[in-house]
Amino acid sequence: MTQSSALRYLLFTTALTLLPVTAAADVVGSLNKVRAHGCPGRRGGEKPLRQSRQLNTVARELSRGVDLRQAEKYAGYHAVSSASVRISGVPPDGNIEGIIGRQFCSASTETDFREIGTFQNGTDVWIALAQPFTPPAIRDASAISRRILALTNDARSHTRRCGGTAFAAAPPLTLNVSLERAALEHSRDMAAHGYMDHMGRDGSSPADRITRTGYKWRMVGENLASGIMTPEETVAGWLQSPHHCANLMTARFTEMGVAFAVNPGTDAGVYWTQTFGTRR
Repeated sequence: MTQSSALRYLLFTTALTLLPVTAAADVVGSLNKVRAHGCPGRRGGEKPLRQSRQLNTVARELSRGVDLRQAEKYAGYHAVSSASVRISGVPPDGNIEGIIGRQFCSASTETDFREIGTFQNGTDVWIALAQPFTPPAIRDASAISRRILALTNDARSHTRRCGGTAFAAAPPLTLNVSLERAALEHSRDMAAHGYMDHMGRDGSSPADRITRTGYKWRMVGENLASGIMTPEETVAGWLQSPHHCANLMTARFTEMGVAFAVNPGTDAGVYWTQTFGTRR
């Protein structure tokens, strides 16, 4: 049995504070101009952010001294990634585009961010930026399985290095119902209990879970991921991890299963399992 260490995508939050500068500011418009035009070290061309009422609430809570994660919980906002910005002393003309571009270039042009919330009190402005939690839909599970199979087989069709190991192109895999059942069981367990590990809470290994489905195997493997919203990002993450990449590229595997489960009450929110097998 081959088994790789878990690949985990952790959420992150970043709090940024601007030193005082010297009135109402068009915060959203100014920040979107920076995203469009770029700033030092960033070329621009990022999509404009849309304003979110929930993030407006987050920004208001930030003005009261609440930290970013607690403010998000209060507002009922589930962010995959987020950042907060405070501007103290908005200029009399309300022009903060230059301030944002100079002082907050990285946060304001983050590619993954999609939404913004703002709160202004006098000459102070609080800004909340976030990538919202947009999990894959359970109703699309079959299509998502086929998409991951296609992405996996495309990766296997090319020579590749996984860390320090070179792999030749490998034959395509086919989906197997038993392997999918084992993958779904583990994804649901991880989602229900908010963890990510190859060992299940019942002490089961990937081989144990696959055996329970009635799959007669000579060789099995498993890849895991969490906190990722799309099949494309999931497979790309596995390919960037040497052990997961090795599982994916192993020519002796002939079949696979894949499944995800969603629990918005956990930080990661989405849990993926990809199982590999070769029948006896």
